[in-house]
Amino acid sequence: MSRISIIGTGNMARALGSRAVAGGNAVEVIGRDASKAEALARTIGGATAGTIGAAPAGDIVILAVPYAHAVPLVRQFGDALSGKVIVDITNPFNHDLTGLVTPEGGSAAQEIAKSAPAGAHVVKAFNTVFGHVLAACTPEDPRPLDVFIAGDDAGAKAHVSSFVESLTLRPLDVGDLTSARWLEGTSVLLMRAMSGKAVRSSSFSIGLTVRD
Repeated sequence: MSRISIIGTGNMARALGSRAVAGGNAVEVIGRDASKAEALARTIGGATAGTIGAAPAGDIVILAVPYAHAVPLVRQFGDALSGKVIVDITNPFNHDLTGLVTPEGGSAAQEIAKSAPAGAHVVKAFNTVFGHVLAACTPEDPRPLDVFIAGDDAGAKAHVSSFVESLTLRPLDVGDLTSARWLEGTSVLLMRAMSGKAVRSSSFSIGLTVRD
């Protein structure tokens, strides 16, 4: 299994951390507020709390923070992220859900990659799965949640795919990191559907179904 460092202490960090521990992964929680990180590690059970800015213990480092904080955090960690697989789960949509706040034609993942140190590889994943949906999905469900991933390094994507499978979810590779902008655009549609009550419940996800 994998060694995972989760930067963030919110709902998505809780959901991913809990599922990661259940899947046999070693989990470290890192937050700006050390007391919140320690509390979340205790809540997850079997996780440890790390220190912001210090070298993460995990081979995979998950950015479970708002997009506005992601690039500054990557710059703060600097060379401590060298050799790591950085998983960007952020959704950079604007306040009224009319679009993305990233540069035209770009993505949050690509902006993060520009700030990452040499030897680090950024993979986009989990941004189309709501935290509460992930928490409610049990390993016994007959149809696992789909996790779309995008990245430029084949080895990094394989590592993330194995981690996704350890969570009893299904990884779906959608291409290189330029595909991240489409995944982030999809999140805008999901949020519109939820806020506009186009669906009866916010407990939904997107995926692929193959029919014979």
